[in-house]
Amino acid sequence: MKPNFSLLSRLIVLQCLSVLCCSQDFDFFYFVQQWPGAYCDTKHSCCYPKNGKPAADFSIHGLWPNYKDGSWPSNCDPDSVFDKSQIEEVIGNMEKDWPSLSCPSSNNLRFWSHEWEKHGTCSESELDQREYFETALKLKQKANLLNILHDAGIKADDGFYSLKRIKEAIKKGLGFTPGIECNVDSRHNSQLYQVYVCVDSSGSDFIECPILPKSKCDSQIQFPKF
Repeated sequence: MKPNFSLLSRLIVLQCLSVLCCSQDFDFFYFVQQWPGAYCDTKHSCCYPKNGKPAADFSIHGLWPNYKDGSWPSNCDPDSVFDKSQIEEVIGNMEKDWPSLSCPSSNNLRFWSHEWEKHGTCSESELDQREYFETALKLKQKANLLNILHDAGIKADDGFYSLKRIKEAIKKGLGFTPGIECNVDSRHNSQLYQVYVCVDSSGSDFIECPILPKSKCDSQIQFPKF
C-alpha cells in the first residue's frame, strides 16, 4: 500500500507551523505613557501615591507585548510573581516615572505587580523582570513627550489642539507615528490621555506600529492642566 504523502505532508507542515507559533511569543511592544491631568479630571478622579503628587509629566502606564493582528498575550506565567527586590536599584526612578494614580492611595507596588504579571510575564523570552522595568524606564527617557509637544507649541494649559497636529509633533520628535487615546473629562471634553509608541520585541528601538489602537478622539482635543 502506497503511503499517503499528501496527508503526511500536511501533518509535517502543521507540526512545523505549531513549532513556529510557539517559538514566536509576540511581535512587538506597545510602550504606553499617560497624561496625569487627563487621568485625574474624569468623574473617577484619582489618588496620588503615598510618596506625593507626581510631577506634571507623562508617566509610564506599561510596556505591553502585542501581535501584529491586533491581539495580545496576557498573564503568561502564573508562577512568575512580582518581586520588589528585582527593582530596588531603580525604585526612585520607578516612583518618579511610573506612579500609580488609582484609588486608594498606594505605594505603587500593586500597580507594578499588575503590569509585570499581566504583561511582563509575556516578554520573559526577551526580558527578565529587572530588565523589563529597566527597559521601560529607558524608553521613557528616549520618548520625552512633554518636551516634544512643548517644542511644537502644544502645552498642558487646558487649551484645545488638533489631533493631527499632536500626532505630527510626536512623529517629528520620535520618527514614528504614535497612537493617541483620549478620554472624557467631567464636562465631556475629549482630551489627550495616552500615547502609544511601538517598540521592537527586544525592547531596544522604536518602530513604526504594525497596528495602532482605534482612536476615539475628537478632531480637536484638550490638553488639560495637572
